[in-house]
Amino acid sequence: MFGTYQQSDLRIEIAASAEQIGNSLLERSQLKQWLWPQRIKFPDSSQLLLSAGQSFETGLGPVTTTHRVDLLAPAGVRFLLSGSIDGYHEWQWGEGWVQSRLEGISLLPLNLGQTANLFRLKQHLQDL
Repeated sequence: MFGTYQQSDLRIEIAASAEQIGNSLLERSQLKQWLWPQRIKFPDSSQLLLSAGQSFETGLGPVTTTHRVDLLAPAGVRFLLSGSIDGYHEWQWGEGWVQSRLEGISLLPLNLGQTANLFRLKQHLQDL
């Protein structure tokens, strides 16, 4: 993979319960809502929730990233990333907060995309 090694940790407060935050990160229909305008392609459409070992693809224009659910915990999920980013994206959450840790090699400015994703997630939760 070409690019620069990058890492970023962001934590924000969100006026939402831990359950609402977790559902937004693990329910496939909610992921599609708040990650828009990114497109998401799930290979199997029968599951409502993400599960360990499952893979899906996100894209924006010609840039695509494959996400594989590596670790699933009651208040966290870790995705192994490949494609436009080689690395991982880890989410942890609790009552009123969410934390995102992104680490990988990419030509893309990862912190910019991570910040935009957190903003969209926060907006999505405020609209619920």
